[in-house]
Amino acid sequence: MLPSGWSGRKQSEEFTDESEEEDSEEEPKLKYERLSNGVTEILQKDAASCMTVHDKFLALGTHFGKVFLLDIQGNVTQKFEISSVKINQISLDESGEHVGICSEDGKVQVFGLYTREGFHENFDCPIKVVALHPQFTRSNYKQFVTGGNKLLLYERNWLNRWKMSVLHEGEGSITNIQWRANLIAWANNVGVKIYDIGTKQRITNVLRDNVSLRPDMYPCSLCWKNNSTLIVGWGTSIKICVVKERNATEMRDLPSRYVEIVSAFETEFFISGLAPLADQLVTLYFVKENSDEMDEEFRARPRLDIIQPLPETCEDISSDALTVRNFQENECRDYRLEHSEGESLFYIISPKDIVVAKERDQDDHIDWLLEKKKYEEALMAAEISFKNIKRHDVQKIGMAYINHLVEKGDYDSAARKCQKVLGKNMDLWENEVYRFKTIGQLKAISQYLPRGDLRLRPAIYEMILHEFLKTDYEGFATLIQEWPGELYNNMAIVQTVSDHLKRDPTNRTLLTTLAELYTYDQRYDRALEIYLRLRHKDVYQLIHKHNLFSSIEDKIVLLMDFDKEKAVDMLLDNEDKLSTDRVVEELADRPELLHVYLHKLFKRDHHKGQKYHERQIGLYAEYDRPNLLPFLRDSTHCPLEKALEICQQRNFVEETVFLLSRMGNCRRALQMIMEELEDVDKAIEFAKEQDDAELWEDLISYSIDKPPFITGLLNNIGTHVDPILLIHRIKEGMEIPNLRDSLVKILHDYNLQILLREGCKKILVADSLSLLQKMHRTQMRGVRVDEENICESCHAAILPSDMAKPFSVVVFHCRHMFHKECLPSSGSIPGVQFCNICSAKKRRPGHGILEIKQ
Repeated sequence: MLPSGWSGRKQSEEFTDESEEEDSEEEPKLKYERLSNGVTEILQKDAASCMTVHDKFLALGTHFGKVFLLDIQGNVTQKFEISSVKINQISLDESGEHVGICSEDGKVQVFGLYTREGFHENFDCPIKVVALHPQFTRSNYKQFVTGGNKLLLYERNWLNRWKMSVLHEGEGSITNIQWRANLIAWANNVGVKIYDIGTKQRITNVLRDNVSLRPDMYPCSLCWKNNSTLIVGWGTSIKICVVKERNATEMRDLPSRYVEIVSAFETEFFISGLAPLADQLVTLYFVKENSDEMDEEFRARPRLDIIQPLPETCEDISSDALTVRNFQENECRDYRLEHSEGESLFYIISPKDIVVAKERDQDDHIDWLLEKKKYEEALMAAEISFKNIKRHDVQKIGMAYINHLVEKGDYDSAARKCQKVLGKNMDLWENEVYRFKTIGQLKAISQYLPRGDLRLRPAIYEMILHEFLKTDYEGFATLIQEWPGELYNNMAIVQTVSDHLKRDPTNRTLLTTLAELYTYDQRYDRALEIYLRLRHKDVYQLIHKHNLFSSIEDKIVLLMDFDKEKAVDMLLDNEDKLSTDRVVEELADRPELLHVYLHKLFKRDHHKGQKYHERQIGLYAEYDRPNLLPFLRDSTHCPLEKALEICQQRNFVEETVFLLSRMGNCRRALQMIMEELEDVDKAIEFAKEQDDAELWEDLISYSIDKPPFITGLLNNIGTHVDPILLIHRIKEGMEIPNLRDSLVKILHDYNLQILLREGCKKILVADSLSLLQKMHRTQMRGVRVDEENICESCHAAILPSDMAKPFSVVVFHCRHMFHKECLPSSGSIPGVQFCNICSAKKRRPGHGILEIKQ
C-alpha cells in the first residue's frame, strides 16, 4: 500500500494492504496517486521501460518499442512506433518541441514533434541513452549525444549536415547521460565524468565506489540540482558534486573548471533514482529481499525517502514504502525516478506501474490532522490558510471539533468553541443550544451565548434562565448581572423569581437579583426597598444613578446605620436635593448619627451649619471630645458662654482654658493650667502665645516655690523674659533639678542672640553700603533732555526753539525739569534746591543734579 495520507484520482485494489506507516504519528511529507487512464491500458499489454517528464506532457517508452505522449492525467495524446524492442531512453529539450529516442536494437531518432526535420540512425550496438541540448530548438544549439560503447556528440553544421565526434570511449557501456546548460554528465562502468561543451574540456572523473556491483543491474542515477550541482547515486552511495571556476593563477594546463564533492554518504538501500526538493533530496530505493532487518513481504517494496544531506551523512526526513504492481518481480534497474521541476512532481516508474508523488498541500495537512483527531490544530491550520484551502471549510472543521468535544464529555470546551466556530450564524447557535439542552448541559453554553448586536430569540435566553433558577441561584444571579435586560422578557423573569421567593423569602441571592430586575424595569423604589433591607453596597450607586433622593427622605437613618461615611458623603454632595435642615430633622432622635453628619458638614464649610454650632458643642462633648477643641478654635459662631458652661460641667480643662483665654480671662486660664494640669510646658507655651508681661509675672510667682517649674522656666523663657528676674527671686538654698544645665542653656542662648545681632549688623551695613553705591552710580548718570521734554512750571518746551540763544535748565534726580527762571527760590538750606512737585507730594525731595547753561 502507499503510505497513509495517500490520495489519488484512481486507487487500485492492490493499494489496500496495511503499511507500518499507518500507525505513525508523524505526518507524511508526500501524497501519492497512480497514473491511470491511458497508462493503465498501455501497461496491461506492455511494460514501461523509461519515461521523461516535461511541464506540459509526459513521454513514455515501452518494452515493445513504442513511445506514447501523455497529458499529466495519463491520457494518450500521440503514439510513435519506434522499434520492436525496448526503448532505452527518451530525451526532451526545454521547450518540449523536440524529442530524442534510442532503443535496444541500436536505433536513434531525433525529430521535432511539430516539424518534419529529424535524425535517424541505426547503430551496430544497443544505444542505452540519448540527450538533447537543452536549447535544441535554437539553430546554433542543434546538438545531442548518444551513449552505447562510446559517447558520441552530433552537431548540425552550416551545410545542414550532422557532424559526429567521439567525446569518450574505452570504459565500457554508457548507462546514463544528463545535459544541463553547457555541462554533460555521463556514467560508464568506471565512474561519472563531466564535459564542458563550451570549452570542449573534460572537467572531472568521479570514480564508482562499489565496483563489486554489476553496472547493468545497479545503474548510476544522475540528476542536476542546478546549473552547477550534480547529484550522483550509485549502489548505496550518494555524492553531491559542485562545479566551480578555477582560479586563473592555478590553470596552467588544467581545465577552467573543477569539481568539489561537498557531500558524500552511504544509504541503507540501493538507489534507483534521485531528485532535488529544495535543499533536500528525494531518493527512490530498491530493497533487496535478502535484507535481514525487515520481514520478507515488506523488503521488496521500493521506498521513496526524503533526506537532508550533510557533509558526511544524511538525516531522514520521511520514508514511505510503496506497493507498486508486481514489485516482487522487479530489480533495481527496473525502477526510475523522474521529476517535474515546475510543480515538484515525482514520478516513480516501474514496468507495470507509474505512481506520482507530490508535496502535500494544506488540505492534505488538514485531512491528516482530522484523521488523527487533532481537531484543534486542524481548525487553527484552516483559519490561517483559509484563502488557500479548497476542499475544507473552517466552519465544518469547527463543527467536527465541537462534536468531538461533546462526545468526549468536555462540554465547557465545546461550548467555548461555539463562540469561535458558530460566529454570526444564529440558526447554528439555536441548534447547539437545543443540543446542549438535550444532554443537560445548558449551563456550559450559557456564558458563551451572543449578547451583542446579534442575538438569539428571547425564548432561548429565558429557557436558560429558568434552568439556572431551578438548580443554581448563584449562577442565575451571575447571568442577570452579565446579560443585558433586553435579551429576555423581564416581567416574566420577575414573576418567576417572585414565585421562588414565596418559598424562600429570606434568600439574599434571589432578593438581590430581584432588585436588579426591578432596576432594569425602572421600578427603582422597589429596588431601593430591597437594597436597604439587605443593606446592599449598591444602594448608594442606585440612588445616585437614578436620582432617588426624594425616595430616601424618610430612610436617612437606615442609610446611616448601613454605612455612615458613604451616607454622609452622599447627603453633603447633594444638599440641593436634601437640605441640611431636613437631614437634621430626620436625625434628631439619633444624636450620634447627627453628630457624624454635622461634623462632616463643619469640616467642609465652617459657615454652612452655623445655626447648629451651639448644638454641636454638646454633641462633641458627648461623642467626640478629641474634635471639640479644634471645633471651638475654628468656629466663629459658637456661643462661648454656653461652651464654657458645658466644658466646666464636664471638667474639660484644656477646652475651658481655651475658652477662658478667648474670653479674655487669661490669668484664670493660666491658673487652671498650673493648678489643675500642673503642666509647666503648657503654661509657658500659653504665656508665649499671649505675650503679656503680667502673665509672665503670675507664672513666675506661682512657680517660685516649685523647683520643677523653675527648671522649666529657666529652660524656656530666655527669649521672652530676662532670666535674671527669675534667678534673683529664687530662694537661697533651694535645690533646683538640672540647674547647671539650665544656666548653661541660658548663657548659650544669650551668646547665640549676641552672635545673631552681630551677624545681622554686618549684613545691614554691607547692604546699606551696596545700596548707597548703587544710588550714587544711578545719580551720576546723565539725563537725556530733548525737545519733547517740558518745564514742569510753565509747561513750555524745556529747550528753546533757537538753540543759539543762551538758556539755563535745571534737572532733578526725580526727572522733573524746570527753566532756571521758572524755578522758585531755594529753601531754608542755602545752595540746595528741591523739586517743588515732589515736595508738594510729601515725597523725599529730589536734588538738582544738572544745570544746563548755554
